[in-house]
Amino acid sequence: MLPFFITGPTASGKSAIAIALAEKIGGEIVNGDAFQLYSGLDLLTAKPSAEDLTRVPHHLYSALPPTENCDAQRYQELTLPVIADICARGKLPIVVGGSGLYIKALSHGLADLPRGNEKLRAELNALTLDAMVAQLLALDPAARENVPLSNPRYVQRALEICLLTGQPQSALRQNFAETEPAGQGVLLHWPREALYDRTDQRVHDMINAGLLEEIGAYNASHSRRPDAAWQPEFPFEKAIGLKEMQAHLAGALSLPDAISAMQQATRRYAKRQSTWFKRERWLQTICLDSNPAADFITRQLIDLFPCLTSSRPPTPSPSI
Repeated sequence: MLPFFITGPTASGKSAIAIALAEKIGGEIVNGDAFQLYSGLDLLTAKPSAEDLTRVPHHLYSALPPTENCDAQRYQELTLPVIADICARGKLPIVVGGSGLYIKALSHGLADLPRGNEKLRAELNALTLDAMVAQLLALDPAARENVPLSNPRYVQRALEICLLTGQPQSALRQNFAETEPAGQGVLLHWPREALYDRTDQRVHDMINAGLLEEIGAYNASHSRRPDAAWQPEFPFEKAIGLKEMQAHLAGALSLPDAISAMQQATRRYAKRQSTWFKRERWLQTICLDSNPAADFITRQLIDLFPCLTSSRPPTPSPSI
C-alpha cells in the first residue's frame, strides 16, 4: 500500500481535508510539514488542534525537540518506518504538508546527499540571500531550474551540498526527475487573492488564540547565551512570523506593524510553496475558489482516486 499525499501552500485547508478523508476511509495522518515536526509553538506552526489530533491517528507532530536540526534525509529516515507500520496494519498513510522537499523525499526518494554541517551553516547564515544565490549559480548554473532561488532555506541547502561534495547539487538530485512517484496525491490550489485573504485571516486568528503569549514563553525557555562566540541556529528561528512577533515583544514594532509584516512574510511563503508544487506534475490539482466543506472535497477525492476506495475498511456485516 502506497501513501496518499495532500499538499499545497499554507492556509489552503490541507489538515481539515486530510482529517475528513482519514475518518472516511480509516486512514492515518503523517506530518509533511518541517516546522510541525518540532515540539512547541503549536499556534505559530498551525498544528492540528488538540481536538483534531484525537479524531484520527496523527504521526510525527511535535516529534523532535526545537533545538534539533532536521533535513530531508533525516525526515525520510523518521517517516518511512512510520508509513511501513501504518501499511502493515492495513491502514492508508495520508501524508499532509507543504514542505516540498520533505514531500519529495517520500514520493521520489533522495540522492546520496551529505548531512548538514553546523559550522558551514553558520558561515552561510552570515551571507545575504543574494550572495548565496550568486555563489550557488557559480557552482551550479542548473540550480536555476531546480532550486526556488527566492527561498533562503532551499538556496542554503543547495549551496551546502555543492560545497560539501564538490559536485553540482542538480546532478546529485537528478533521480527526482527519473523516478516514478511512490504514491498518488493532490495539490490544493486557490486563486491568489483568495489564498492571501486566508493567510491574512490566519494571522489574526493566531493572535486571538494567544500567539504572543506562546512566543513569549518560547523566548523565556530558549534564550541565547550572550557569552557564547557561536551557537547553532534553532530550527524555529526560521519559522514564519517568529521574528516579527519577537520584534513586537521587544518593543521594536507595534502590534499592527508586526501583524502586517507577518502577513506579508506568510504570503511570500505561500507563493514560494505554490511555485514549487506546480512543478510536481504527478500531483493532481484540486481547484478551490470558495470555502467548500472538507466532506465535500473528500467525496471528490474518493471519486477521483480508486486507491482510496480500495483502502477503505470493509463495512461490518449486520448481526443476525
